[in-house]
Amino acid sequence: MIASNQQEEHRTADEAPQDEQSGSLVIGWREWVSLPQLGLPAVKAKIDTGARTSAIHARDIKRIKRDDGRDWVEFTVQPIQRDTSIERRCEAPLLDIRRVTDSGGHTSDRFFIATELQLGPVSRTIEMTLSQRDDMLFRMLLGRTAMVPGIQVDPSLSFTLGRVSARLLYADEVAGAEN
Repeated sequence: MIASNQQEEHRTADEAPQDEQSGSLVIGWREWVSLPQLGLPAVKAKIDTGARTSAIHARDIKRIKRDDGRDWVEFTVQPIQRDTSIERRCEAPLLDIRRVTDSGGHTSDRFFIATELQLGPVSRTIEMTLSQRDDMLFRMLLGRTAMVPGIQVDPSLSFTLGRVSARLLYADEVAGAEN
C-alpha cells in the first residue's frame, strides 16, 4: 500500500514507492526530476501519459555546428516555474528535427535531443523536445516513452519521490560559482 502524500513528502530515493506485483516505481502526476547532462539538478515535471515525447521549456535556441561537423543546439532553460531570474544555458547534440502536434492541435518543427533523466532511483537516457512553454505552468512534461519500462503513474499522488527546494539548490550553485 502506498503511504499518504504527507508521509511521501519525506521519502528518500531508497524508499521510493513500488508496485508490489510488478516491482515498478510508482510516481505521482508531478515529480521533481534532474537532467544532469544539461546541468539542471531540479526541474518540476508534469507527468503526462497522454504525451508521447517529453518536452522542456527552452528559449534562445540556436543550432550550431561543432568542429567535428556534428550539429548541436544551445538553449536557455528557466528551470523554476514563475521565476525567470534563474537561467541555465545548456547545450546538447542535436538528435533530430521532427514535426510535433501539441495538445492544442498546433503543429511545429521541434529540435530533439537525448539526455539523461534522473527520476528518484531511475536513471535513463530519454528523448526530449525543446519547446516554448512560457504560458504553461510546468517547465517540463515527462512523456510516456520516458516512463517505459518500469514506471507506473498514480494520478492521485504528487511528489512520491520527495520534495526539492529548487530555489535553494540553484542559489547554492550560483554562490559556489562566485567563490
